[in-house]
Amino acid sequence: MHSLRGDDGAVGITAIDKRAAMGAVRVRALGLFADVQANRAHHGGLDKAVYAYGQEDADYWEGELGRAVPPGWFGENFRVEGIDVSGARVGDRWTIGDSSHHPVVVEVTMPRQPCQTFARWVGGRDARGWVKRFTVAGRPGAYLRVISTGKVRAGDRIITTLGAGSPTIADILAGNRA
Repeated sequence: MHSLRGDDGAVGITAIDKRAAMGAVRVRALGLFADVQANRAHHGGLDKAVYAYGQEDADYWEGELGRAVPPGWFGENFRVEGIDVSGARVGDRWTIGDSSHHPVVVEVTMPRQPCQTFARWVGGRDARGWVKRFTVAGRPGAYLRVISTGKVRAGDRIITTLGAGSPTIADILAGNRA
């Protein structure tokens, strides 16, 4: 689920404020049902349909920022545990859900590029220099392309299939093509 908020940027609104959904949510080619991408030029489309962020990376930021960063705080659609999202390789595929009920399949495409909307969302003293700080930390999370549509719910199992030889999300953010 999303919550639109006013924003001082060029678009005038942001949908970065994501919230947990109760029950199953349909995943379509352009993202999750009822999700909004307020700035489709930079956040959305087939290669940026879904954004995933790792719980371990969120834990890091909680320590750095000294405040809670609940699921959805980074604008992510999926907060995952036990998967090194920033260490994922372009082309990795994730199968989400029960294989007997048409699981969703997504493919890792690129890192999130932090922007000024994100910095404004972070707010306060942490907003200053946020884009650089987030980039240097090398914990960007990953955008995903939807390969197979279906429904997902919190707690669904994720099985990863590796895309051998491709650069990692963190490598791309750092400007390395590994």
